Amino acid sequence: MTGADARAATKARQVPPTNLDDVRSAEDVTIPVDGGTIGARVYTPHDSGHDSGHDSAAGAVRRPLIVFAHGGGFVFCDLESHDGFCRQLSRAVDAVVVSVDYRLAPEHRAPTAAEDVYAALLWASARHDELGTDPERVLVAGDSAGGNLAAVVSLMARDRQGPALAGQALLGAVIDPACDTPSFDTYAEGWFNSAAAMRWYWEQYLGPEARLPDPPELVAPGRAASLAGLPPAVVVITGADPLRDEGERYAEQLAAAGVPVLTRIHPRLFHGLLTFMTLRAGQSARELLYADLRRLLRVSA
Repeated sequence: MTGADARAATKARQVPPTNLDDVRSAEDVTIPVDGGTIGARVYTPHDSGHDSGHDSAAGAVRRPLIVFAHGGGFVFCDLESHDGFCRQLSRAVDAVVVSVDYRLAPEHRAPTAAEDVYAALLWASARHDELGTDPERVLVAGDSAGGNLAAVVSLMARDRQGPALAGQALLGAVIDPACDTPSFDTYAEGWFNSAAAMRWYWEQYLGPEARLPDPPELVAPGRAASLAGLPPAVVVITGADPLRDEGERYAEQLAAAGVPVLTRIHPRLFHGLLTFMTLRAGQSARELLYADLRRLLRVSA
Protein backbone atom coordinates (compact mmCIF):
# COMPACT_ATOMS: atom_id res chain seq x y z
CA MET A 1 0.00 0.00 0.00
CA THR A 2 1.26 3.48 -0.84
CA GLY A 3 0.80 6.59 1.24
CA ALA A 4 -1.78 7.83 -1.26
CA ASP A 5 -3.68 4.54 -0.96
CA ALA A 6 -3.67 4.83 2.84
CA ARG A 7 -5.00 8.38 2.66
CA ALA A 8 -7.77 7.40 0.26
CA ALA A 9 -8.80 4.44 2.43
CA THR A 10 -8.86 6.59 5.54
CA LYS A 11 -10.93 9.27 3.83
CA ALA A 12 -13.42 6.65 2.67
CA ARG A 13 -13.93 5.43 6.25
CA GLN A 14 -14.37 8.85 7.83
CA VAL A 15 -17.80 9.58 9.22
CA PRO A 16 -18.43 13.32 9.50
CA PRO A 17 -19.26 14.19 13.11
CA THR A 18 -22.64 15.66 13.90
CA ASN A 19 -23.47 18.43 16.36
CA LEU A 20 -20.11 20.14 15.90
CA ASP A 21 -19.13 22.52 18.66
CA ASP A 22 -19.83 26.08 17.64
CA VAL A 23 -16.89 28.48 17.60
CA ARG A 24 -16.77 32.14 16.70
CA SER A 25 -14.59 31.44 13.68
CA ALA A 26 -12.65 28.68 11.95
CA GLU A 27 -10.36 30.38 9.45
CA ASP A 28 -8.07 28.61 6.99
CA VAL A 29 -4.67 30.26 6.60
CA THR A 30 -1.44 29.65 4.72
CA ILE A 31 1.90 29.41 6.50
CA PRO A 32 5.31 29.69 4.78
CA VAL A 33 7.68 26.79 5.39
CA ASP A 34 11.01 25.72 4.00
CA GLY A 35 10.27 24.56 0.46
CA GLY A 36 6.78 25.99 0.11
CA THR A 37 3.66 26.60 2.17
CA ILE A 38 1.31 24.58 4.35
CA GLY A 39 -2.25 25.13 5.47
CA ALA A 40 -3.60 25.60 8.97
CA ARG A 41 -6.97 26.32 10.53
CA VAL A 42 -7.37 28.86 13.31
CA TYR A 43 -10.25 28.24 15.74
CA THR A 44 -11.41 31.13 17.91
CA PRO A 45 -14.08 30.43 20.54
CA HIS A 46 -17.01 32.63 21.38
CA ASP A 47 -16.62 34.96 24.35
CA SER A 48 -17.36 32.69 27.27
CA GLY A 49 -17.38 34.92 30.29
CA HIS A 50 -14.52 32.83 31.70
CA ASP A 51 -11.53 34.55 33.22
CA SER A 52 -9.36 33.47 30.29
CA GLY A 53 -6.24 35.43 31.04
CA HIS A 54 -4.32 38.65 30.86
CA ASP A 55 -5.55 41.88 29.32
CA SER A 56 -3.93 43.11 26.14
CA ALA A 57 -2.91 46.71 25.63
CA ALA A 58 -6.26 47.33 23.96
CA GLY A 59 -8.10 45.98 27.00
CA ALA A 60 -9.30 42.72 25.47
CA VAL A 61 -8.68 39.50 27.35
CA ARG A 62 -6.02 37.35 25.71
CA ARG A 63 -6.64 33.65 25.38
CA PRO A 64 -4.20 30.75 25.52
CA LEU A 65 -2.76 29.58 22.21
CA ILE A 66 -2.72 25.85 21.39
CA VAL A 67 -0.79 24.69 18.32
CA PHE A 68 -2.21 21.27 17.45
CA ALA A 69 -0.76 18.48 15.28
CA HIS A 70 -3.16 15.77 14.11
CA GLY A 71 -2.42 12.06 14.22
CA GLY A 72 -2.47 9.62 11.33
CA GLY A 73 0.80 7.73 11.36
CA PHE A 74 2.63 10.65 9.69
CA VAL A 75 0.89 9.44 6.50
CA PHE A 76 -2.78 10.45 6.56
CA CYS A 77 -5.43 12.63 8.23
CA ASP A 78 -5.72 16.37 7.80
CA LEU A 79 -7.58 19.44 9.00
CA GLU A 80 -10.96 17.86 8.30
CA SER A 81 -10.30 14.60 10.16
CA HIS A 82 -9.66 16.50 13.41
CA ASP A 83 -12.00 19.44 12.87
CA GLY A 84 -14.54 18.22 15.43
CA PHE A 85 -11.89 17.66 18.09
CA CYS A 86 -10.25 21.05 17.51
CA ARG A 87 -13.61 22.81 17.76
CA GLN A 88 -14.37 21.10 21.05
CA LEU A 89 -10.84 21.76 22.33
CA SER A 90 -11.09 25.46 21.50
CA ARG A 91 -14.48 25.84 23.13
CA ALA A 92 -13.79 23.70 26.21
CA VAL A 93 -10.42 25.27 27.04
CA ASP A 94 -11.42 28.76 25.84
CA ALA A 95 -8.30 28.87 23.71
CA VAL A 96 -7.34 29.81 20.17
CA VAL A 97 -6.35 26.57 18.44
CA VAL A 98 -4.10 26.49 15.38
CA SER A 99 -4.46 23.08 13.70
CA VAL A 100 -1.51 22.39 11.40
CA ASP A 101 -1.86 20.69 8.00
CA TYR A 102 1.77 19.53 7.97
CA ARG A 103 3.26 17.72 4.98
CA LEU A 104 2.84 13.95 5.02
CA ALA A 105 5.03 10.90 4.49
CA PRO A 106 6.24 9.14 2.44
CA GLU A 107 6.38 12.08 0.05
CA HIS A 108 7.94 14.14 2.83
CA ARG A 109 10.28 12.19 5.10
CA ALA A 110 11.31 13.00 8.66
CA PRO A 111 11.78 15.53 10.08
CA THR A 112 9.66 17.57 7.61
CA ALA A 113 6.45 17.21 9.63
CA ALA A 114 8.12 18.41 12.83
CA GLU A 115 9.72 21.35 11.03
CA ASP A 116 6.30 22.29 9.64
CA VAL A 117 4.68 22.25 13.08
CA TYR A 118 7.56 24.32 14.47
CA ALA A 119 7.08 26.79 11.61
CA ALA A 120 3.40 27.02 12.53
CA LEU A 121 4.36 27.69 16.15
CA LEU A 122 6.64 30.51 15.01
CA TRP A 123 3.93 31.89 12.72
CA ALA A 124 1.30 31.94 15.46
CA SER A 125 3.70 33.29 18.08
CA ALA A 126 4.46 36.27 15.83
CA ARG A 127 0.73 37.11 15.71
CA HIS A 128 -0.41 37.23 19.32
CA ASP A 129 -1.99 40.67 18.86
CA GLU A 130 -3.83 39.58 15.72
CA LEU A 131 -5.00 36.29 17.25
CA GLY A 132 -5.78 37.74 20.66
CA THR A 133 -3.51 35.23 22.39
CA ASP A 134 -1.26 35.35 25.42
CA PRO A 135 2.48 34.82 24.74
CA GLU A 136 2.87 33.46 28.28
CA ARG A 137 0.32 30.68 27.70
CA VAL A 138 1.35 28.84 24.54
CA LEU A 139 0.98 25.07 24.40
CA VAL A 140 1.75 22.47 21.74
CA ALA A 141 -0.48 19.41 21.52
CA GLY A 142 -1.04 16.42 19.30
CA ASP A 143 -2.51 12.95 19.17
CA SER A 144 -0.67 9.78 18.10
CA ALA A 145 1.87 10.82 15.43
CA GLY A 146 0.88 14.39 16.21
CA GLY A 147 1.83 13.72 19.83
CA ASN A 148 5.28 12.80 18.58
CA LEU A 149 5.44 16.10 16.72
CA ALA A 150 4.32 18.03 19.81
CA ALA A 151 7.05 16.38 21.88
CA VAL A 152 9.68 17.04 19.21
CA VAL A 153 8.59 20.66 18.76
CA SER A 154 8.88 21.17 22.52
CA LEU A 155 12.53 20.14 22.18
CA MET A 156 12.98 22.40 19.15
CA ALA A 157 11.56 25.39 21.01
CA ARG A 158 13.93 24.75 23.91
CA ASP A 159 17.00 24.26 21.74
CA ARG A 160 16.25 27.04 19.26
CA GLN A 161 15.58 29.65 21.95
CA GLY A 162 11.85 29.86 21.58
CA PRO A 163 9.06 30.46 21.40
CA ALA A 164 8.59 29.91 25.12
CA LEU A 165 6.04 27.20 25.89
CA ALA A 166 3.75 26.92 28.89
CA GLY A 167 3.05 23.26 28.23
CA GLN A 168 2.85 20.25 25.97
CA ALA A 169 -0.06 17.82 25.67
CA LEU A 170 0.86 14.37 24.35
CA LEU A 171 -2.24 12.32 23.56
CA GLY A 172 -1.49 8.67 22.90
CA ALA A 173 1.81 9.85 21.47
CA VAL A 174 4.13 7.90 19.20
CA ILE A 175 7.53 8.18 20.88
CA ASP A 176 10.10 5.83 19.34
CA PRO A 177 10.54 3.74 16.16
CA ALA A 178 11.94 0.72 18.03
CA CYS A 179 8.44 -0.77 18.53
CA ASP A 180 9.89 -3.25 21.02
CA THR A 181 8.04 -2.71 24.31
CA PRO A 182 5.89 -5.42 25.97
CA SER A 183 2.68 -3.61 25.00
CA PHE A 184 3.64 -4.07 21.35
CA ASP A 185 3.40 -7.81 21.96
CA THR A 186 0.29 -7.67 24.16
CA TYR A 187 -1.65 -5.50 21.71
CA ALA A 188 0.07 -6.55 18.49
CA GLU A 189 -3.28 -6.96 16.75
CA GLY A 190 -4.60 -3.91 18.53
CA TRP A 191 -7.92 -2.18 18.30
CA PHE A 192 -7.66 0.26 15.43
CA ASN A 193 -3.84 0.39 15.71
CA SER A 194 -1.66 -2.70 15.32
CA ALA A 195 2.06 -3.31 15.79
CA ALA A 196 2.42 -4.07 12.08
CA ALA A 197 0.72 -0.80 11.18
CA MET A 198 3.03 1.15 13.48
CA ARG A 199 6.11 -0.37 11.86
CA TRP A 200 4.73 0.51 8.43
CA TYR A 201 4.10 4.12 9.51
CA TRP A 202 7.65 4.46 10.72
CA GLU A 203 8.95 3.03 7.45
CA GLN A 204 6.98 5.67 5.54
CA TYR A 205 8.27 8.47 7.77
CA LEU A 206 11.90 7.39 8.04
CA GLY A 207 12.34 5.59 4.71
CA PRO A 208 13.04 1.91 4.05
CA GLU A 209 16.39 2.02 5.86
CA ALA A 210 14.70 3.47 8.98
CA ARG A 211 17.60 5.87 9.37
CA LEU A 212 17.21 8.39 12.19
CA PRO A 213 18.07 12.03 11.50
CA ASP A 214 20.82 13.85 13.33
CA PRO A 215 20.02 14.58 16.10
CA PRO A 216 17.76 11.54 16.68
CA GLU A 217 15.34 13.45 18.93
CA LEU A 218 13.92 15.08 15.80
CA VAL A 219 11.87 11.87 15.54
CA ALA A 220 12.51 10.04 18.84
CA PRO A 221 12.20 12.56 21.68
CA GLY A 222 13.16 10.04 24.36
CA ARG A 223 16.62 9.76 22.81
CA ALA A 224 17.50 13.39 23.49
CA ALA A 225 20.70 13.88 25.47
CA SER A 226 18.66 15.80 28.02
CA LEU A 227 14.97 16.47 28.61
CA ALA A 228 15.64 19.12 31.25
CA GLY A 229 14.07 22.50 30.69
CA LEU A 230 11.07 21.26 28.72
CA PRO A 231 7.62 22.69 29.46
CA PRO A 232 5.17 20.95 31.80
CA ALA A 233 3.54 17.95 30.16
CA VAL A 234 0.09 16.41 30.18
CA VAL A 235 0.58 12.84 28.96
CA VAL A 236 -2.56 10.88 28.09
CA ILE A 237 -2.14 7.12 27.64
CA THR A 238 -4.67 4.55 26.46
CA GLY A 239 -4.22 1.14 28.03
CA ALA A 240 -5.26 -1.13 25.16
CA ASP A 241 -2.62 0.28 22.85
CA PRO A 242 0.73 -0.90 21.47
CA LEU A 243 2.04 2.57 22.36
CA ARG A 244 1.13 2.31 26.04
CA ASP A 245 4.57 1.41 27.38
CA GLU A 246 6.55 3.97 25.39
CA GLY A 247 4.13 6.67 26.54
CA GLU A 248 4.61 5.66 30.17
CA ARG A 249 8.37 5.49 29.69
CA TYR A 250 8.56 8.97 28.18
CA ALA A 251 6.45 10.41 31.02
CA GLU A 252 8.90 8.83 33.47
CA GLN A 253 11.88 10.24 31.54
CA LEU A 254 10.37 13.72 31.63
CA ALA A 255 9.72 13.50 35.36
CA ALA A 256 13.25 12.22 36.01
CA ALA A 257 14.57 15.29 34.16
CA GLY A 258 12.65 17.60 36.47
CA VAL A 259 9.79 18.36 34.07
CA PRO A 260 6.38 18.66 35.78
CA VAL A 261 4.29 15.79 34.38
CA LEU A 262 0.63 14.87 34.77
CA THR A 263 0.03 11.37 33.43
CA ARG A 264 -3.51 10.19 32.74
CA ILE A 265 -3.90 6.48 31.99
CA HIS A 266 -7.21 5.20 30.63
CA PRO A 267 -6.85 1.40 30.93
CA ARG A 268 -9.89 0.43 28.86
CA LEU A 269 -9.53 2.85 25.98
CA PHE A 270 -7.86 1.94 22.69
CA HIS A 271 -5.53 4.00 20.55
CA GLY A 272 -7.00 7.11 18.97
CA LEU A 273 -10.29 7.03 20.84
CA LEU A 274 -9.70 10.47 22.34
CA THR A 275 -10.20 12.15 18.97
CA PHE A 276 -12.97 9.87 17.63
CA MET A 277 -15.78 12.34 18.08
CA THR A 278 -18.46 9.95 16.81
CA LEU A 279 -17.78 7.54 19.72
CA ARG A 280 -19.05 8.52 23.15
CA ALA A 281 -16.58 6.30 24.98
CA GLY A 282 -13.85 8.92 24.76
CA GLN A 283 -15.89 11.88 25.99
CA SER A 284 -15.10 11.48 29.70
CA ALA A 285 -11.38 11.25 28.85
CA ARG A 286 -11.69 14.40 26.72
CA GLU A 287 -13.46 16.27 29.52
CA LEU A 288 -10.68 15.32 31.93
CA LEU A 289 -8.09 16.49 29.39
CA TYR A 290 -9.82 19.84 28.96
CA ALA A 291 -9.94 20.35 32.73
CA ASP A 292 -6.23 19.52 32.98
CA LEU A 293 -5.41 22.00 30.21
CA ARG A 294 -7.53 24.74 31.79
CA ARG A 295 -5.59 24.32 35.03
CA LEU A 296 -2.23 24.29 33.24
CA LEU A 297 -3.14 27.37 31.20
CA ARG A 298 -4.86 29.12 34.11
CA VAL A 299 -8.33 29.31 32.63
CA SER A 300 -11.12 29.39 35.21
CA ALA A 301 -14.16 27.15 34.76
